[in-house]
Amino acid sequence: MKTAVVTDSTAYLTQEERTRYNIRMVPLSVNLEDGTYEEEVTITASEFYDKVRGAKVFPKTTQPPVGKFVELFEELSKEYDEIVTIHLSSGISGTYQGAIQAGDMVNNIEVYAFDSEVACSPQGMFAIEAAKMAERGASAKEIIAKLDELKATMSAYFIVDDLAHLQRGGRLSAAAALIGGLLQVKPILHFVDKKIVPFEKIRTRKKAMRRVEELLKESTQQYEKLQAVVIHANCEEEGRAWLAQLEQDFPTVDFKFSYFGPVIATHLGEGAIAMGWMKKEG
Repeated sequence: MKTAVVTDSTAYLTQEERTRYNIRMVPLSVNLEDGTYEEEVTITASEFYDKVRGAKVFPKTTQPPVGKFVELFEELSKEYDEIVTIHLSSGISGTYQGAIQAGDMVNNIEVYAFDSEVACSPQGMFAIEAAKMAERGASAKEIIAKLDELKATMSAYFIVDDLAHLQRGGRLSAAAALIGGLLQVKPILHFVDKKIVPFEKIRTRKKAMRRVEELLKESTQQYEKLQAVVIHANCEEEGRAWLAQLEQDFPTVDFKFSYFGPVIATHLGEGAIAMGWMKKEG
């Protein structure tokens, strides 16, 4: 049994990672004043931040056309028996549903879709784990079962500078955005039931980051091994400084560093910073 692994661009896996683990990627798009770009293909994260800074028109994001999935799935069917396709939370995007729809349109290969219920590098962790299992010969059903098990150990917390981006993009209620603005707080956000909701409202960014560290510490006491990621929205220096401190404070956790690309940054805004983690296998 030969199983292919697919994800979308919001996993923000590097080209090196996609090549190393043989993961295929379908891009989401961002619509800017000067045109539409496929993230990770025709626009980089840094190019996106430069373009939208001071822009008069708020960017919009678009899920991949179903035809993109169909085309890829049909191509993979020539070499593989089945596909595991892993996507950002269905509560904030229709990408997962689009992949399911495409799977139903392809006759000569079985497609198993997985709703990560998160986004960004935590989503990428699922894709890499799936690819490792596929390389060892695991079936799609075995991979999905393992991903469901790992999902129960996943946590992800986002600290944003301005809730207006999420509210304007329809990913957060207007009331939550208003409260954040009035109190001048640095809200910590997380996913609940596949949607982004406030977790806690903290007065300062530094205190919010310390609070996320406390949550990580709780998980280290629950799981023997963890893999974690620090994610930044064009605040790399601050992100790397936090990463260095975390690696010192949590020597048993396997950390990596990542970024918010154009699609997710459209909704979180420049300056957002986050950390996600889940149980590490092996």
